[in-house]
Amino acid sequence: MVTRREKSSKIRLFKIWDILRTETDEDNPMETSTLLRKLAEQGIECDRRTVYKDIQLLNEFGYEILHSRGISNKYFVVDRSFDIPELRILLDAVQAASFITPKKTDALVNKIAALAGSHRAQLLKNNIMRFNITKHTNEAIYYSVNEIERAIIDGKKVSFFYFDYNAKGERIFRKEKKRYVVNPYATVFSNDNYYLVCYNDKYKNMTHYRIDRMDAVEVEKEDITPADCAKGFDITEHKKQVFGMFVGQEERVSIVIDNTLIDAVMDKFGEDVQLVDKGDGKALLNISVQISPAFLGWCCSFGDKLQVIYPQSVVAQVTDYVAQLAGKYVSHNGK
Repeated sequence: MVTRREKSSKIRLFKIWDILRTETDEDNPMETSTLLRKLAEQGIECDRRTVYKDIQLLNEFGYEILHSRGISNKYFVVDRSFDIPELRILLDAVQAASFITPKKTDALVNKIAALAGSHRAQLLKNNIMRFNITKHTNEAIYYSVNEIERAIIDGKKVSFFYFDYNAKGERIFRKEKKRYVVNPYATVFSNDNYYLVCYNDKYKNMTHYRIDRMDAVEVEKEDITPADCAKGFDITEHKKQVFGMFVGQEERVSIVIDNTLIDAVMDKFGEDVQLVDKGDGKALLNISVQISPAFLGWCCSFGDKLQVIYPQSVVAQVTDYVAQLAGKYVSHNGK
């Protein structure tokens, strides 16, 4: 049975570590007198000798607390789970993610910054880069992600309502607000949005849905359907093949690009993409993609610096896409 004294000792150890972890670093050590005062403010009375022994014990068990000697000892915690540059990257990523609502963004920023300790946390928050990002407003996204993750772990199907917005900003539910039931596979971040990649029993294919456009996500009692196509499914390759997360028929295409587009091609397909130098400032790209309007638009966005040359069926689709687009800007009298 744990005595009251033993319990008090354990609480004191935890409080000492918590205070030093959150309020100190190598530039802001804490004097013993200050630590004693902060412990007293939390109802824990002890002396310098006790604090010294407790800190020794914490160090023995891997909770590294350093000290600098002077007129009085000063203690601080240096070793943290994340370095400042790592926390900066995480903070910027949260700020730039459009699917995280403003309210959730502020909460996450505070939690991430707190990992640096109170002094550096304030510096991190003061120097946050404010991105010109339009944040989504669906506050239920955390709940949706949690339910999806639970379904994936438990091997259960997941269901939800799916909606779009009309010109008035109102939700218009698809399928007359009937529930979608799918087999969850993974979640993926792409094009500033968060998606559920899943297997559709009805169409027998892999597809995906924006999580911020889901409502009333629920874990179903039914187990997921073992899908043959999901066994060899590679989420990384899938992201390379699709454009704007629009799925389509997979094709092996050959594209001639101007060398000035090599960076853009690597941004999309990865730095390990295979290119063949054709000379005259051109390169040949052979890649598997899913043909969709988004892919056709991507090809046309580079103007005459990119040309699809194979297969002929895809060349024809690009040609039709350009003709239809041009038709939108041709007046009725042909001028």
